[in-house]
Amino acid sequence: MTLSGRVALVTGASQGIGRACALRLAALGALVAVAARNREKLDEVVRDVSAAGGTAAPFTMDVAEEEQIKSTIKEAIAQFGKIDIIVNNAGVTRDQLILRLKRADWDSVLNTNLTSAYLCIQQVIGGMLKQRWGRIINVTSVFGQIGQAGQANYASSKAGLIGLTMAVAREVASRNITCNAVAPGFIQTAMTSGFSEEFKETAIKMIPVGRVGTVDDVAHAVAFLAAEESSYITGHVLNVNGGMLMG
Repeated sequence: MTLSGRVALVTGASQGIGRACALRLAALGALVAVAARNREKLDEVVRDVSAAGGTAAPFTMDVAEEEQIKSTIKEAIAQFGKIDIIVNNAGVTRDQLILRLKRADWDSVLNTNLTSAYLCIQQVIGGMLKQRWGRIINVTSVFGQIGQAGQANYASSKAGLIGLTMAVAREVASRNITCNAVAPGFIQTAMTSGFSEEFKETAIKMIPVGRVGTVDDVAHAVAFLAAEESSYITGHVLNVNGGMLMG
């Protein structure tokens, strides 16, 4: 499996799942545009990619800002010539029970997790249609499939990503462009590190394989969906959850 000659853009690439995806795609030969708000962390990712023999470039971008998305993707295309693969991974949480969930926290999570993916897809889809090849991969969550108390905003945004994935897949399938989602379960990241030990122990009991997932588990799934070998898979949600949700 190779991505030689392909150009990938990964959002939320400064840490966690996004960083792992960037490293994996680069290891398979893709040129990778890494985008996030933290330039210092992005520079570290680029150094890690380069140290492993790959090629990457950093792009400072806040996906909650539409104009930044437009200008950054134009800049990435100008530098690399095209974007063949986009991984919409950027995400935030603003957890609160629905009774006390503030509108600002609802809007923040929906804008960052869902609206940004629509905007990013819109910016890259024209080039994919012209070249008749593309891979769109949206990082959703098991909680977008089963819900989670205290995460009405997050679960809604991730469920919305699944709907977006299927709608876009139907629109562009005839042009050799696939659109899929990866749904991680409980993955050890900075976002989950703040959970209590009691919560983690309870979560592991719900996972048949008996362990928390790693960012590399997710990155391998993303890389597969980005490759030519997955060309007959579209509109699919690939669960990477250790059996936490089946069916």
